[in-house]
Amino acid sequence: MKTVLTALLALFCAAIFAAPVAAQDTMPPAPYAYQQLDDPALEEAARVLMETLRCLKCQSQSIADSDAPMAGDMRHQVRSRIQAGETPDEVRDWLVERYGDYVSYDPQVSATTWPLFVVPLLLVLFGGLMFWRRVGRKGESA
Repeated sequence: MKTVLTALLALFCAAIFAAPVAAQDTMPPAPYAYQQLDDPALEEAARVLMETLRCLKCQSQSIADSDAPMAGDMRHQVRSRIQAGETPDEVRDWLVERYGDYVSYDPQVSATTWPLFVVPLLLVLFGGLMFWRRVGRKGESA
Protein backbone atom coordinates (compact mmCIF):
# COMPACT_ATOMS: atom_id res chain seq x y z
CA MET A 1 0.00 0.00 0.00
CA LYS A 2 2.83 2.36 0.91
CA THR A 3 4.66 1.77 -2.40
CA VAL A 4 1.45 2.39 -4.35
CA LEU A 5 0.97 5.74 -2.59
CA THR A 6 4.60 6.64 -3.19
CA ALA A 7 4.30 5.78 -6.88
CA LEU A 8 1.09 7.82 -7.21
CA LEU A 9 2.69 10.78 -5.44
CA ALA A 10 5.73 10.58 -7.76
CA LEU A 11 3.48 10.40 -10.82
CA PHE A 12 1.44 13.36 -9.58
CA CYS A 13 4.60 15.46 -8.99
CA ALA A 14 5.96 14.56 -12.42
CA ALA A 15 2.70 15.59 -14.07
CA ILE A 16 2.61 18.92 -12.21
CA PHE A 17 6.20 19.81 -13.14
CA ALA A 18 5.97 18.56 -16.73
CA ALA A 19 2.77 20.43 -17.60
CA PRO A 20 4.32 23.94 -17.79
CA VAL A 21 7.19 22.67 -19.94
CA ALA A 22 4.84 20.95 -22.37
CA ALA A 23 2.61 24.03 -22.51
CA GLN A 24 5.53 26.24 -23.57
CA ASP A 25 6.42 23.98 -26.49
CA THR A 26 2.90 24.12 -27.92
CA MET A 27 2.52 27.90 -27.84
CA PRO A 28 2.55 29.56 -31.28
CA PRO A 29 5.45 31.91 -32.04
CA ALA A 30 5.01 35.62 -31.51
CA PRO A 31 3.53 37.39 -34.58
CA TYR A 32 6.71 39.20 -35.62
CA ALA A 33 9.07 36.33 -34.80
CA TYR A 34 9.10 35.16 -38.42
CA GLN A 35 7.13 37.92 -40.18
CA GLN A 36 8.82 41.05 -41.52
CA LEU A 37 7.51 44.56 -41.08
CA ASP A 38 5.62 46.09 -44.02
CA ASP A 39 7.84 49.18 -44.14
CA PRO A 40 11.21 48.20 -45.71
CA ALA A 41 13.11 50.98 -43.89
CA LEU A 42 11.79 49.87 -40.49
CA GLU A 43 12.50 46.21 -41.31
CA GLU A 44 16.07 47.10 -42.30
CA ALA A 45 16.59 48.97 -39.01
CA ALA A 46 15.18 45.99 -37.11
CA ARG A 47 17.35 43.51 -39.07
CA VAL A 48 20.54 45.49 -38.44
CA LEU A 49 19.72 45.67 -34.72
CA MET A 50 18.83 41.95 -34.52
CA GLU A 51 22.23 41.02 -35.95
CA THR A 52 23.93 42.80 -33.04
CA LEU A 53 21.88 41.07 -30.33
CA ARG A 54 22.89 37.71 -28.87
CA CYS A 55 20.45 34.83 -28.50
CA LEU A 56 20.52 34.03 -24.80
CA LYS A 57 19.69 30.39 -25.45
CA CYS A 58 22.18 29.69 -28.27
CA GLN A 59 24.87 32.13 -27.07
CA SER A 60 26.84 31.90 -30.31
CA GLN A 61 24.17 33.17 -32.69
CA SER A 62 22.45 36.48 -33.12
CA ILE A 63 18.69 36.59 -32.69
CA ALA A 64 18.47 37.13 -36.45
CA ASP A 65 20.07 33.71 -37.09
CA SER A 66 18.70 31.66 -34.20
CA ASP A 67 15.66 29.39 -34.40
CA ALA A 68 15.25 29.23 -30.60
CA PRO A 69 11.80 30.27 -29.34
CA MET A 70 13.39 32.91 -27.11
CA ALA A 71 15.15 34.46 -30.13
CA GLY A 72 11.79 34.56 -31.92
CA ASP A 73 10.27 36.39 -28.97
CA MET A 74 13.17 38.85 -28.98
CA ARG A 75 12.76 39.44 -32.75
CA HIS A 76 9.08 40.11 -32.12
CA GLN A 77 9.94 42.64 -29.41
CA VAL A 78 12.48 44.39 -31.66
CA ARG A 79 10.08 44.65 -34.60
CA SER A 80 7.11 45.68 -32.44
CA ARG A 81 9.04 48.42 -30.68
CA ILE A 82 10.58 49.76 -33.88
CA GLN A 83 7.15 49.77 -35.53
CA ALA A 84 5.82 51.67 -32.51
CA GLY A 85 8.36 54.43 -33.18
CA GLU A 86 11.28 53.60 -30.90
CA THR A 87 14.79 54.01 -32.25
CA PRO A 88 17.13 51.01 -32.46
CA ASP A 89 19.23 52.50 -29.63
CA GLU A 90 16.15 52.76 -27.40
CA VAL A 91 15.23 49.14 -28.17
CA ARG A 92 18.82 48.01 -27.46
CA ASP A 93 18.82 49.91 -24.15
CA TRP A 94 15.53 48.27 -23.17
CA LEU A 95 16.86 44.79 -24.01
CA VAL A 96 20.13 45.41 -22.13
CA GLU A 97 18.14 46.64 -19.13
CA ARG A 98 15.93 43.56 -19.29
CA TYR A 99 18.53 40.84 -20.08
CA GLY A 100 21.84 42.43 -19.07
CA ASP A 101 24.93 43.54 -20.99
CA TYR A 102 25.52 40.01 -22.29
CA VAL A 103 22.66 40.33 -24.79
CA SER A 104 24.62 42.83 -26.91
CA TYR A 105 27.49 41.91 -29.23
CA ASP A 106 28.44 45.60 -29.06
CA PRO A 107 28.93 46.21 -25.32
CA GLN A 108 29.03 49.79 -24.08
CA VAL A 109 31.45 50.97 -21.40
CA SER A 110 29.51 51.04 -18.13
CA ALA A 111 30.02 50.34 -14.45
CA THR A 112 29.78 46.60 -15.08
CA THR A 113 31.68 46.32 -18.39
CA TRP A 114 34.69 48.62 -17.90
CA PRO A 115 36.98 45.73 -16.86
CA LEU A 116 36.38 44.13 -20.27
CA PHE A 117 37.98 47.18 -21.86
CA VAL A 118 40.68 48.02 -19.28
CA VAL A 119 42.09 44.60 -18.29
CA PRO A 120 43.31 43.62 -21.79
CA LEU A 121 45.05 47.01 -22.11
CA LEU A 122 46.73 46.51 -18.72
CA LEU A 123 47.86 43.01 -19.73
CA VAL A 124 49.39 44.32 -22.96
CA LEU A 125 51.16 47.12 -21.06
CA PHE A 126 52.44 44.66 -18.45
CA GLY A 127 53.68 42.29 -21.17
CA GLY A 128 55.39 45.16 -22.97
CA LEU A 129 57.05 46.26 -19.73
CA MET A 130 58.32 42.72 -19.07
CA PHE A 131 59.61 42.43 -22.65
CA TRP A 132 61.33 45.82 -22.43
CA ARG A 133 62.98 44.91 -19.11
CA ARG A 134 64.28 41.59 -20.47
CA VAL A 135 65.51 43.04 -23.75
CA GLY A 136 66.91 46.10 -21.99
CA ARG A 137 68.93 43.96 -19.53
CA LYS A 138 70.37 41.80 -22.29
CA GLY A 139 71.44 44.91 -24.17
CA GLU A 140 73.19 46.33 -21.04
CA SER A 141 75.23 43.16 -20.41
CA ALA A 142 76.53 42.96 -24.01
